Amino acid sequence: MNLLIIGSGAREHAFAWKIYRSKHDVNIYVTNANPGFEDIAKSVILDVDDFDSIKDCILNYNISYVLVGPEIPLIKGVSDYIKNDPSLSKVLVIGPSKYGSKLEGSKDFAKNFMKKYNIPTANYMSFNKHTINDGIEYIRNSNPPYVIKADGPAAGKGVVIVDNKNEAVHILKEMLLNLKFGKSSKKVVIEEFLNGIEMSCFVLFDGLNYKILPYAKDYKQIGEGDTGLNTGGMGSVSPVNFLDKDLKNKIENNIIKPTINGLINEKIDYIGFIFIGLINVNGQPKVIEYNVRMGDPETQVVLPRIKNDFMDILISCAKQNLDKIDLDLDSNYYVNVVLASGGYPEEYEKGFEITGLNNIKDSLIFHAGTKINNDKLKTNGGRVLSIVSSSESMKEALKKSYLNIKKINFRGKIFRKDIGFDL
Repeated sequence: MNLLIIGSGAREHAFAWKIYRSKHDVNIYVTNANPGFEDIAKSVILDVDDFDSIKDCILNYNISYVLVGPEIPLIKGVSDYIKNDPSLSKVLVIGPSKYGSKLEGSKDFAKNFMKKYNIPTANYMSFNKHTINDGIEYIRNSNPPYVIKADGPAAGKGVVIVDNKNEAVHILKEMLLNLKFGKSSKKVVIEEFLNGIEMSCFVLFDGLNYKILPYAKDYKQIGEGDTGLNTGGMGSVSPVNFLDKDLKNKIENNIIKPTINGLINEKIDYIGFIFIGLINVNGQPKVIEYNVRMGDPETQVVLPRIKNDFMDILISCAKQNLDKIDLDLDSNYYVNVVLASGGYPEEYEKGFEITGLNNIKDSLIFHAGTKINNDKLKTNGGRVLSIVSSSESMKEALKKSYLNIKKINFRGKIFRKDIGFDL
């Protein structure tokens, strides 16, 4: 069978790595693959926003399954496009519909969904440029810290948390009037600050049945101690050691089941991953956000923990019989430390040679922003590599990753030295 992965970063590299190990005879195709895919998949160069090009690819390579990695093609409706084209009627897609993808594509839509189905989350109000004065008044009458979110997708960077009223008003104006995050900040959600520890919950849903995948914890901010600007993610850990049976039950009963029932009740076409960003507030889990795909950098620690043949899981999801799958999970700790370019998440330079990968032992390397230029591996993005290691203890797993990071060099290399510090 032939499978197409849409996306080309470390998350998609982890997907391909896992599928490559399947007992099924799978030919893997990847859109605009980075050099990490070289030995396991065929790269197909196309614009992932050009759905006609995706159709041509599916027909040219006789693709049976499409696995969508990033959110933007989903939000723009790639699943609907494939499912509604008669010439692609036999192609099975793992990725929700355009309407279902509004759970990530619109913070306001997601918050209203949670409110309707009594899913615990922070109190909030939404504003646009016509109601900006109401937003300013809302800030004036609220207590800090202020959590200000662009309504639309912003690559993990559209959330700003500030302690100062005047600064919060400035940020609100920057988003709504100056479109700091482009069209994504034409509407803004302001919500109460929740104090607690965050984690990521991943659910695979086939439209009827669901499976809860391994939980993980990611580290979004650029600086040690969770300081500085938000990034796409600087590292991750799985399992989450504070997640006990009681907390798991609360998450499933109060959040996962109402989410699933809401999707079914609203008749939303949803086959694919649900990423639920959670915060544990004094033993009570609340939803920070939904994403409609697997997370990056969490995928890189979640997939290695799944012992099952991942292709079996994807096929069962696409054919709506996930209930026949019993997940078998590795109890070891998996950690991911991200190597990034100097200056990230703001301006950074690209094109620096990467050396030392041949010396890596006991760690998995997933490529994010890399390219081959003049037969040399070079940096080609803000986040460059994911260094993933495992052990019976988180401390030992981290030790492996940090030892291997010392062997990898490129100009401007940065990384967080405290992944897992709060666990």
